[in-house]
Amino acid sequence: MKPKLMMLVIMLLASIGAVGAERGAMVRVGTLYLSPDRDSAKLGDVERGREVIVLETSRNWLHVEANMTEEKMVTGWLLDKGVVRASTPNGDKILFGEAVDSEDQGSQRRGRRGAAQDAMRLYYRVSEYFPNSPLAGEAMYRSADIRWQIEKADVSSRPSAKARESFLREGMEEKYMKEVMKKFPGTKWADLAAFHLIDNKLCGDWQGVSKCPAKEAEIYEKYANEHPQSPAAPEALYDAAWRYSALIEIYKTENDTKKSEESKNKAIALAQKVASQYGQNDWGARAQRLLYVVQQGIPTWGSAEE
Repeated sequence: MKPKLMMLVIMLLASIGAVGAERGAMVRVGTLYLSPDRDSAKLGDVERGREVIVLETSRNWLHVEANMTEEKMVTGWLLDKGVVRASTPNGDKILFGEAVDSEDQGSQRRGRRGAAQDAMRLYYRVSEYFPNSPLAGEAMYRSADIRWQIEKADVSSRPSAKARESFLREGMEEKYMKEVMKKFPGTKWADLAAFHLIDNKLCGDWQGVSKCPAKEAEIYEKYANEHPQSPAAPEALYDAAWRYSALIEIYKTENDTKKSEESKNKAIALAQKVASQYGQNDWGARAQRLLYVVQQGIPTWGSAEE
C-alpha cells in the first residue's frame, strides 16, 4: 500500500473510532500534554467550554482529541479533572453554572479575558449534551445571544454600519438564533431569538428620510402581533411607537402633513397600548412618557426648538 493511501486509511479509522468516543467539555483550563506525565512536553491549554473527544483513559489521565480553537484540533493527554460529559451526574447544571460564572466575569470591567467567549461555548454544550434538560432552551439562547452581541459590537464599529439600507452593511450571523427557533419552537427563547433577527433589518442611518423609520415601525409592530407572549413584545411595541413619533417631524420635512398626523395617531395608540398592558415594567413607564411628549407636541426626532 502506498504511503499516502495508508495515511488516509489511518486517518479514516481514527475518525471512525472518534465517532463512538465520549465527548466532554472543559469547565477549567486544562493543560494538554504529549504523554500522561506532567513532565512531558506541553501541547497547549484547553479553554473552558472547548470540547474534547475521549479516546482512552489511563489511571487519572485522559487521552483526547481537543478543540484548541474553532479550526485546530490537537491530540494529547489531560488530567481527568474538570471534563464534564453527558454521563456526568448533574452535568447540565455544572456546565450551566460555569457558563453563568463566566458570563458574569465577562461583564466585569476587570473580568477574566475571554470569559464571554467561554460562556458562549459552555452554554452551547449544555444544549448539545443535554437536549432534554430544562436548561437546554435557555442555554442555547444565551449562547446565541452572547455571540450576537459580540458580532454586533464588531459590525457597529465598521464604516458600513452607517449605511442607510440594511443590505448595504454586514449583519450578524443568524444561524444560531434560527437554531434556537427550530429546536425550541413556541418557547420564550424562540421568541427572543426572533426579536434579535430584527437587528439585521434595521437601517444604519435614517438620513432624515421617512422610508427607514416607517419600515422599521411596521417590522416591530408585526413582531409584537405575531409574538404577543414574548418577553420582548412590550419593547417591540415601544420601538414601533417611538418610530412613529419620529415620523411626525420627518413627514413635516417632506411636506406630507397627512402622513405626519397619521403617524401621530399611531404613536399615541401604540404608546397607550404599552402603558396599559405593561404599566408595571420599564417599557410601560417609557411609553407613558412618550405618550405625554407626543400629546404635548414635543418633537422626538431632529433638533426642532420652539
